[in-house]
Amino acid sequence: MRVATLAERFDVATETIRRDLDALSRDGLIKREFGGASARPMGHQPDLAERQLSAVAGFERIGMLAADMVRSGDVAMIDAGSTVAQIAPFLAARTTKLPRTFLTNCYAVVHGMAELADHDDVLMCPGQFDRRENAVYGNDTVEYLRRFHANIAFIGASGISRQGFSDVNRRAVAVKRAMMERSDETWLMVDHTKFDQRYLENVAPLEALTGIITDRRPEPEFASQLERAGIRFLAWCDEKHGLA
Repeated sequence: MRVATLAERFDVATETIRRDLDALSRDGLIKREFGGASARPMGHQPDLAERQLSAVAGFERIGMLAADMVRSGDVAMIDAGSTVAQIAPFLAARTTKLPRTFLTNCYAVVHGMAELADHDDVLMCPGQFDRRENAVYGNDTVEYLRRFHANIAFIGASGISRQGFSDVNRRAVAVKRAMMERSDETWLMVDHTKFDQRYLENVAPLEALTGIITDRRPEPEFASQLERAGIRFLAWCDEKHGLA
């Protein structure tokens, strides 16, 4: 779609259209092209490094909120992804009386826990390495996770809609499901751009989630549907946060 065409259709200046397209491109929702933009295919997702460069502040806030939920002595499973990986440095910055254990398939999470207390443990899953995601996937990863039980799992997704939450990476879906099956609670870590979005493969229905950790609540209609499914929100708003 051309910039001039969009400006004429919505009766706004071309500079306004360009700014809006740039913002959508940074969020990974469209592909920016010379003179315009095109929609990204449903199965497309930018790689981990590209996603981490966008919406950094929002991701960090989500990571901070998630880290606050891990208690002394907990076992936590941590998924791969640009948003979920932001939990790692905040976990490392906290000290607890009892040792904590973290299981992950993501090297970015392991790297972020470099300053973790000596009595805490990090278990890295085996599996086939995915360079784009800096993580491992496959049958070995799933079988390894099934050996353990966790108090809480932190999961990422490409999108969440009324039909459930979904992901573009089919290999990642099996790992997410394994973490959910072996955890007492499952919290989805997503920023607001993921709301009301559907992607290639559905991971699980809404009812499978304990709650959602996000930077901003969704639109009222969608929020009401999520709440009817029994989902709690932990949202960062105006530099204050709490269960919503």
